[in-house]
Amino acid sequence: MLDSLAIVLPIFGLIGIGYVASRLDYVSHRVGDGLSEFVFSLALPCLIFKTLVTAEIPAVQPWGYWISYFVGVAVVWGIAAIIAKRVYGLGGISQVVAGFSAGQANTVFVGVPMILKAYGNEGAVPLFLLLAIHLPITMTLATVLAEGRGTSPLRLIRRLLTHPIVVGILAGSAFRPVASFVPEPLWHVVDLLGSAAIPCALISMGIALRRYGLGTGWQLPTIIAGLKVVVHPLIVLILTTRVFSMPPAWSGVAVLFACCPSGINAYLFAERYDEGVPIASAAITLSTLFAIATTVIWLQVLGVG
Repeated sequence: MLDSLAIVLPIFGLIGIGYVASRLDYVSHRVGDGLSEFVFSLALPCLIFKTLVTAEIPAVQPWGYWISYFVGVAVVWGIAAIIAKRVYGLGGISQVVAGFSAGQANTVFVGVPMILKAYGNEGAVPLFLLLAIHLPITMTLATVLAEGRGTSPLRLIRRLLTHPIVVGILAGSAFRPVASFVPEPLWHVVDLLGSAAIPCALISMGIALRRYGLGTGWQLPTIIAGLKVVVHPLIVLILTTRVFSMPPAWSGVAVLFACCPSGINAYLFAERYDEGVPIASAAITLSTLFAIATTVIWLQVLGVG
């Protein structure tokens, strides 16, 4: 238990520092916005780039790994959307936001630092392989559901190809054949930027939680939070250990990826359409609070720490 806490506490400790600093007005919301933009636009793409350039990518695609994770996404997304409509009478964008909040994980601010701390280099490849398709799939699905069949495929492709995370993934894949020719000083620059991703992301997340807070009632966001940090990882655990065969580190990465709280992209998505913002912000806040305890439990279940 103490070893698992040693993994979790530094992660949520930095989130707490950002939250307290913002609550005491020691830093402004502009600091959080700046850190978030830096992480998304520069630091995390550099971390992904360096990892993919140097990692040993499996020759055969791990279909069981993909299926296990995204079956979980589909189940919790569908349950949240149905409850939002049938129980709370929500439709349209708000219903999409409820599903998106349950199915989309906070991989950047919580998942990446937690999984790398738990599994180290052994977990880097499965982590970034899943990260490579997580955002494109969830964001595309949410956009199609929000805008209907009239969504332009070119518009979707343009949005995805210009997203910094996708840029880092594509660049890392493209540079693999010429990695040995890159001068060492350039790698130092990439390393410095990449090493800043984790602490800056966590501080930014804490500031964001203070900013967004609980903007709506607690009932539906609590259900969404429970689906995200309990039901989703449970489904993934069953599939990766009972249905498909894969290395323990791959199964563990998938479960920890799934147990991350609701991602900030759900809030940004809701804000873009100016609907469902209170649902997303409350779900992010509550699932992050719940994750402090549930992550320790999942680490114990996985035997990590």
